[in-house]
Amino acid sequence: MGRFWTFLTQVHSVSGPVLMLLYPLYASVMAIESPSKVDDEQWLAYWIIYSFLTLTEMVLQSVLEWIPIWYSVKLILAAWLVLPQFRGAAYIYERFVREHVRRYTGAHHPNQKSPTGKGKNKFVQFISPNKVSSVTATLKWFQETKTESKLSCLQFSIVVYCISMPV
Repeated sequence: MGRFWTFLTQVHSVSGPVLMLLYPLYASVMAIESPSKVDDEQWLAYWIIYSFLTLTEMVLQSVLEWIPIWYSVKLILAAWLVLPQFRGAAYIYERFVREHVRRYTGAHHPNQKSPTGKGKNKFVQFISPNKVSSVTATLKWFQETKTESKLSCLQFSIVVYCISMPV
């Protein structure tokens, strides 16, 4: 019984990183390479929720240490988020996260026209005037190089974020 219990403990310890990091990493790379956008949304939503869960866990670490089943609960939650049968990450993003993002950023669906342009106005107010030219130059560079990969879009987002940060 002792060796079996040790084996179960080891499997339990390894299952977390495999379920929460390795499989999502592999599935994210496959999603980027596939032409479908459905799997892209699932994995982007997963990484958003996983990041939030990890940050929350870091803040509440001293409390969570006293809950003996926390790691098992986290594994079950991660399995629900990750497994394609459930699409839990996409569900949580659609039901909870998207509404908050739209409410606080003024963002809307790309096919809809903003009736008042609030989203654009908030973005313009966020970026100071001397930084708008840098963002415009970056946009021009991306248009000239005609990059269409999702990685380039991610790089562009990072550049815009870094440029817009206060000095």
